[in-house]
Amino acid sequence: MVTFCIWCRDPIWIPIPAEKAENMRSSLTLVGTLWAFLSLVTAVASSTSYFLPYWLFGSQLGKQVSFSTFRRCNYPVRGEGHSLIMVEECGRYASFSAIPSLAWQMCTVVTGAGCALLLLVALAAVLGCCMEELISRMMGRCMGAAQFVGGLLISSGCALYPLGWNSPEVMQTCGNVSNQFHLGTCRLGWAYYCAGGGAAAAMLICTWLSCFAGRNPKPVVLVESIMRNTNSYALELDHCLKP
Repeated sequence: MVTFCIWCRDPIWIPIPAEKAENMRSSLTLVGTLWAFLSLVTAVASSTSYFLPYWLFGSQLGKQVSFSTFRRCNYPVRGEGHSLIMVEECGRYASFSAIPSLAWQMCTVVTGAGCALLLLVALAAVLGCCMEELISRMMGRCMGAAQFVGGLLISSGCALYPLGWNSPEVMQTCGNVSNQFHLGTCRLGWAYYCAGGGAAAAMLICTWLSCFAGRNPKPVVLVESIMRNTNSYALELDHCLKP
């Protein structure tokens, strides 16, 4: 009788399209979608600012000079007759040890690690918008904790940056009156504020939104799916057994 019912079942009645449509849903809630977008924005903002040499602006030999932690725009070289001329181009320092101060070397490492962490979390968050059951509620919170650590690392790098303002290169650019936490004639650039703002947003906003980003944990989703399929098959069997 069971075999007969399997063969007598109407294949059109099986709700296969509904199952397929449900499997295409995102693993993130509506708040999680907002979290993924903000995570991508903060990660791109902080990482872009990290690579741009516009953290500090000053002037030397009548030319504008700008710094980041490991890059510089416009630098003096010896010309003919031992005179100094300004080369107007941007580039990174030749080696890690050539970075002007120990504080800037530490800032380069710490900020780079924070940016890498934020980018990894942002990539996973964006993938969660397209893949089901990729990010659970607990996974979202763990990713939020990683974002907090990444933002804390970038903030630490921004805090270390003023410790290098007493290096010879910075002092030559800032009127020879700069010191730690004192810029002299220089000023902070927009990239420094952008990196700090992205880190603050990642620590405060993204970390809070990550608590509500993921859907139910995977074991709960699996049990619900099994129960739903079991009820569906029970209804089909009851339909076939009826005279």
